[in-house]
Amino acid sequence: MRLHSTPAVLLLIGAATLATPPANAEEAPRQITVTGAAEVLAPPDLATITAGAQTQATTAAQALEGNSTLMTEIFAELEGLGVARADLQTSQLSLDPVWEQPADGQSTPPKIVGYQASNMVTIKLREISTLGSVIDALGGAGANRIFGVSFEVEDPRPLLDQARTQAMADARAKAELLTKAAGVTLGPVLTIHDTPAMGSLGPLRAKADMAMATPVAEGTVTLGADVEVVFGLE
Repeated sequence: MRLHSTPAVLLLIGAATLATPPANAEEAPRQITVTGAAEVLAPPDLATITAGAQTQATTAAQALEGNSTLMTEIFAELEGLGVARADLQTSQLSLDPVWEQPADGQSTPPKIVGYQASNMVTIKLREISTLGSVIDALGGAGANRIFGVSFEVEDPRPLLDQARTQAMADARAKAELLTKAAGVTLGPVLTIHDTPAMGSLGPLRAKADMAMATPVAEGTVTLGADVEVVFGLE
């Protein structure tokens, strides 16, 4: 009789063991995660423009010589306007063949009929009010390529700090609103993650009207910050 009763007892003990929760089971942490965002507008104090010369001639040497002459005049004009050499940087220098394409219906291969030289320089202007006159002067000095006008804040750190402070306040306000609606108490900050806002450091770009006495509107630059904050719940 004992041999028949032992398996039943062992089965009951095993079932009771499986139903008992582990002694070290932990509850899920009580917390809330919110994001805060803020933007700060500021007038720009730095303008950047790209300008230069593109020349074409029968030979490569002639194309380079003509381009060099124009660029020498452009650099002299910029120096006369008070632009420092440290604020000038060559951004493109190229020499390419010019091809003559066959007429429709012809199978002759294309041939080189000349060469095109290009030299572009990026110019930083620390006096934005001079931008219009600089553009006009560049055109007068022989620059036939002018583009890429942009405006930015040279030192964005104080403005970004202001945006981060406002983003943190926005995150706390959201957390307080949500916990009040849920009927729970907001606890301390557990973690803070600072994430750069998309395009926050990029300059506000504007196209310039290339009429004489060129008018330029610099507008404002937008700098932003995002934060992700985890609060505990009491």
